Amino acid sequence: MDVFIAIVQILDSTIRLSVPLLLACLAGLYSERAGIFDIGLEGKMLVGAFAGAAAASVFHSAVLGLGMAILISVAFAMIHGFASITHRGNQIVSGVAINFIAAGSTIMLGQHWFQQGGRTPALAPNERFEAITWPGADAVRDVPIIGPIYSELISGHSILVYIAFLMVPFTWWVLFRTRFGLRLRAVGENPAAVDTAGISVAWLRYRALICTGVLTGVAGAYLSMAQNGGFVKDMTAGKGYIALAALIFAKWKPVNAMFACLLFGFLDALSIRLQGSPLPIIGKVPVQFMQALPYVLTVILLAGFIGKAIPPRAGGVPYVKER
Repeated sequence: MDVFIAIVQILDSTIRLSVPLLLACLAGLYSERAGIFDIGLEGKMLVGAFAGAAAASVFHSAVLGLGMAILISVAFAMIHGFASITHRGNQIVSGVAINFIAAGSTIMLGQHWFQQGGRTPALAPNERFEAITWPGADAVRDVPIIGPIYSELISGHSILVYIAFLMVPFTWWVLFRTRFGLRLRAVGENPAAVDTAGISVAWLRYRALICTGVLTGVAGAYLSMAQNGGFVKDMTAGKGYIALAALIFAKWKPVNAMFACLLFGFLDALSIRLQGSPLPIIGKVPVQFMQALPYVLTVILLAGFIGKAIPPRAGGVPYVKER
């Protein structure tokens, strides 16, 4: 039974750790399906995390904090769109610039506004998204097998966790069952054909980036207002890049993206669980190795198990209308 409880705890950590990856991965899915390569997911998550925690601390409202996180992330997405769509700039350079701006501005503004070394003040319970206990979770907690699964895995998460996993079928429906999704996928494959049909390529891609900004804003808000109780320096810790890796691993499909993010979340949860614990034959492994393990395994999985991943054909290529 102790082994089962340990497995449930690892899976619970897997869900919590995979949520920002999943939201960022779905965000990248919208932009890349529209032909916009967005390496700036990391930066948009970071500014979302800072804006959400700062607004929640100032206005004492988690909802206002979430709204501000989304607003600022969408603004950064529009900057990326202005550079790469309107002015047809290099999408990689624009994304890297957004990451640098986000990393520097969050620390500078945090220190200027709160004088806590770039941090925001610790958030009170009403300023963050607390865990939701489902009906009957406490009553069945001690029931074998069913109790831990219901009370730990299903219940006890913040509202943002459930939103993240509900976004998977919603994204699938939008992309594959709506006119907007059909046009979005078409503009990522053959923008000239979309333009010939009288549909604005630029406006479609801007709308895709708005979706990207909304989801990265929620991902950032989750980090600072649900998983943690405030913003700290560089708290995204490369999650935007892992989300891009998960997107490639999932071959730009929403359901596959969910499983890829759960896999990376599981590797992260397992590394945390094994820190300081002696392993059979090997013995005690340095903490630094366990912290690097998820990133090493990410590279191994991408290099050896993904097969051939074919991105949208127009991805990363600015569209120039033929005259």
